[in-house]
Formats: sequence, structure tokens, C-alpha cells
Amino acid sequence: MTTLAKGFAVLSLFGRDRPSLTLSEAAAATDLSRATARRILRTLTELGYLDQQGRQFFLAAGILRLGFSYLAAQTWIERARPLMKELSGRFHESCSAAILQGTEAVYVARVPAGRIVSVAISIGTRLPAFHTAIGRIQLGFLDDAELWRRLRSLRLEPYTPSTITDMQALFERVRADREQGFSIVDEELERGLRAIAVPVLDRSGQAVGALNLSTHTTRTTRNEMRVQFLPALRGAAEAISATIA
Repeated sequence: MTTLAKGFAVLSLFGRDRPSLTLSEAAAATDLSRATARRILRTLTELGYLDQQGRQFFLAAGILRLGFSYLAAQTWIERARPLMKELSGRFHESCSAAILQGTEAVYVARVPAGRIVSVAISIGTRLPAFHTAIGRIQLGFLDDAELWRRLRSLRLEPYTPSTITDMQALFERVRADREQGFSIVDEELERGLRAIAVPVLDRSGQAVGALNLSTHTTRTTRNEMRVQFLPALRGAAEAISATIA
């Protein structure tokens, strides 16, 4: 099982900022010996999860089997798509669904509005949960000890002048959002980007994901989001939650 964990550690190294790796880079990044890293890379290549070109290793199409298996198991995501399309069409803004993984919001469905924003989001995109509405509303369902543990694991950096970087303030913001049942994040991740999110709950009242609508600050005010977006967003989330066994 330790070997399996090492294999997943290697796979997790690949991403948008690191699309390829050499043997030496993989070994250094995972603190593995070159011999162990070599065996793992070769095995992952033989299984179809990686491709090799010269000294470089890349993710192969076979890796999609893992991601699509997860999406197929999360039936609420499929049920969310037509409601997300309706929301996007109604407000002419992008609508997304995401799950919480550690300190990141992982996007699992998206209906883009066709408007241009600098943050490129697609299925599988990971963004910092504490600085996105779709992540922050899910963090509120953690108990205090776990929320603090995740907070303290971060190196808080200002993405914009509006980014909350004080841990106590961020903790209190997450708790306040949970209390009101929605989160609005205003230009904390990107200048001009404003988003509102609500949780998708299972039958026990725990968050399994979240939905958001995002806009540019020049198009929609925070109050307009609360008055216009929020009731429709809540209605969609409640409809999805009602289908979760």
C-alpha cells in the first residue's frame, strides 16, 4: 500500500504549472530515490497513465479513467448540469459546481457564459478554497478544529489588494458565510471578479459540493447578487439536494 501511495504522489505532481517531469524532478519532488521513482514512472507508463518522450514524462489519456469514474459516481453532478445551464442562460453569467478537497475547490461542472475573464476554469481546475465563494461556503461545514488545521497549513498570500490574509479574519468570514447560508467573494482572487455560492447538501445536511454564479464587478453589484442571483441559486441547489440519496 505504501507503493500505491507513492504512485499517487507522483501522479499528483502533474498539472497546469508542471505538465511534464523528468525522473530526477519526480524523485526530488516526492523525496523518493531515483530507483523508486524510475519504477513508479515506468509502471504508470505501462498502465497508460503516463507517456514518455525522451527524458520527459507527461500525463496520458488513460488518466481520464480515474477522473471520469469519480464523476460518474457523483450523480448529483449530472443532475446539476441542466439547472446550471438554466441559471447561466437566465443571468448571462457563468455557473460552476465544485467540491472541496483539502484547501482547494475542485471544479466538477461548468457552464460558461462566453464572457472573457482571465481566470480560465474548466473541469478539474483547482482554486484556493479560502479565497473563492464556491470553496469558502463548503469550508463552513467543517468543525472549528479542522477548519483551523487547514487554515494553518496555508501560506496566505494576497492575490489582490482585497484578499483576506489574516487567519482570524478568514476564519470568522467562513463562519459568517455558513451562518447566512451563502458566500460572496469580491475581487479576492482576481481584480474585477465577483462570485456568489451556495452549498449542495446531502440528506444529513452536510455539503457534498457547491454551486456559484460569477460576474464582473462592472456588471453586477453585491446587492444585486443577493437580490437576483441568490434566490435562483438556492432554488437550484435545493432541487439538486432533494435528489441525493
